[in-house]
Amino acid sequence: MAGSSVEVKRNRKSRKESSLWWMYLPALAAVCFFILYPFLNGIKISFTNWNGFSQTYDYVGFSQYTRMLKDPDTWLVVKNTLLYGVGSTILQNVIGLGYALLLNQSIHMRNFTRTVVYLPVIISPLIMGYIFYFFFAFQGGALNDLLVFIGLDKINALGNPKINIWLIVFVNTFQFVGIAMIIYLAGLQSISKDYYEAAQIDGASGFQQFKNITLPMLMPSITINMVINIIGGLKLFDVIISLTGGGPGYASQSMSTFMYDLYFNRQDAGYAATQGVFMAIIILILSLAALVYFKRKEIEA
Repeated sequence: MAGSSVEVKRNRKSRKESSLWWMYLPALAAVCFFILYPFLNGIKISFTNWNGFSQTYDYVGFSQYTRMLKDPDTWLVVKNTLLYGVGSTILQNVIGLGYALLLNQSIHMRNFTRTVVYLPVIISPLIMGYIFYFFFAFQGGALNDLLVFIGLDKINALGNPKINIWLIVFVNTFQFVGIAMIIYLAGLQSISKDYYEAAQIDGASGFQQFKNITLPMLMPSITINMVINIIGGLKLFDVIISLTGGGPGYASQSMSTFMYDLYFNRQDAGYAATQGVFMAIIILILSLAALVYFKRKEIEA
């Protein structure tokens, strides 16, 4: 009798689990239709000379990939893309963690400050780029108007390749540092105060508590932030388009904006798809490497 009861419960559990699979199907179908199929189709197009508009095209084998590896513009935009990805990731995590540590304390107007820091996240990156464009613009920009007012010369920040790349990193960091802050705040609030009380009894300094308690306990939050920020920084597009347009020349282009230019301006869709495949490989390698590295750190902590 007991055996039959166990069997009935097992069958009910099995039916419940199998019914859950049907609930996954809509999401799985959406992923396949909107992500997997376009990606596979892009790989197919990367082996063609399609111009993006005609009904016919020819397969050219690996010639587009050979062209990509020999193209100096490829390595310029790869360098810029890595700079955007790594630079934004470092700044967002350092500043976001600083905000989180400060705003986790009992300070005046704490909730208001959290809201202000997070507010830029809800603004479109394209709009955010235009906002800063009118601040840094050479003619009529607020920055140059201020410099002229105090008797200094104007600076062409957006037209200088040595400056505009870092301005893009700054704008991207300014907009999305709130996400890093929220994730770190959630991690900090999950750490039991008992650890800090025990450390204080043992005479540990504030830095020692941060190094030996806060950082190890924050490793899951650090992992999430690092992976999200790397992916977001490597596929940066909107801010570049609105702030510099990728110029001057290709000086501030990322791989995303370079693909856009190849497809719509040069009508070279086959080569644009090749660049897209290359960018996907770079993002996959770096994001997986970051995930594996920081996951190991979580285990060690």
